[in-house]
Amino acid sequence: MSTKNKRISIIALSVMVLLLLIITGASWYMLDYSLKPQVNKGRDTEAIFKKVRTEYPYLNHWLDSLTTVHAIHDTSIVASDGDHHHAVYIRAPHKNNRVAVVVHGYTDNYVMMLPIAKIYADMGYNLLLPDLHGNGKSDGNVEQMGWKDRIDVMQWMDMANRLFADSTGHTRMVVHGWSMGAATTMCVSGEQLPPYVRCFVEDCGYTSVWDEFGGQLKEQFSLPEFPILYSASLLCKLRYGWSFGEASPLKQIAKCHKPMLFIHGSDDDFVPTWMVYPLFKAKPGVKQLWVAPGSKHARSLHDHVAEYTRRVTDFVEKYN
Repeated sequence: MSTKNKRISIIALSVMVLLLLIITGASWYMLDYSLKPQVNKGRDTEAIFKKVRTEYPYLNHWLDSLTTVHAIHDTSIVASDGDHHHAVYIRAPHKNNRVAVVVHGYTDNYVMMLPIAKIYADMGYNLLLPDLHGNGKSDGNVEQMGWKDRIDVMQWMDMANRLFADSTGHTRMVVHGWSMGAATTMCVSGEQLPPYVRCFVEDCGYTSVWDEFGGQLKEQFSLPEFPILYSASLLCKLRYGWSFGEASPLKQIAKCHKPMLFIHGSDDDFVPTWMVYPLFKAKPGVKQLWVAPGSKHARSLHDHVAEYTRRVTDFVEKYN
């Protein structure tokens, strides 16, 4: 090989190595940016309480009464990875075996789900509200985007069944999730579940982590999926044991044969509204869909309290 050709080969190899380093660095950045957010508002429980009281003032009397009678109880589990996870539970005033497990969204905690929990409290339900891995008072510093969270939530569901079981040893349970919690709920729905799980409500969940991150990559950074999303997904698999593609509520709900209510805001641009339609189509069996007019991400309840409450109540009373 001539000296000139050798020089060209060295330059080409150097460029390739440089590109590989840039892509790898960008992929690590994306992974940490997405799964280890620098600001996790859900770690500040008191701040979320203030936010909920301000945005949903009609809850204040109920929250005050819960505090007065010490009705909010802390509990914990040791997750499959050895981490300690936190939740709260609230017993219904009149003993019964109906339970709602209510699951929060990305960088949130159980407190943000109290407006939804109030719907079930008014129906006479027992409540269990977990802090997902890396959020609230639970261990961890990584968002699991609903995929590995499904395993933790199934463990919480088992605890709720034991906490609130009737004399036969069983409950009648609904799982209701919001945003990432909705993705978690849909991922749970595709698993082999005990008979006490009766139905699900998902509010503004995404089709897959791949779709959600791909959309945010374009929205926030004006970048295409290739190559960064591909390499970041591979790094996620190597580092955390799951890939963006396998974390797919869309695939999971195709295996769900229990009733599900789908809710999405018509103006959602964070988890785009279009995602609810393939999700709804993929779900076999009993299902209902409500697209809340004019609502942005996770604002359907806030914007349409009466209608949201009516639709959830009618659905759950029918199937649980």
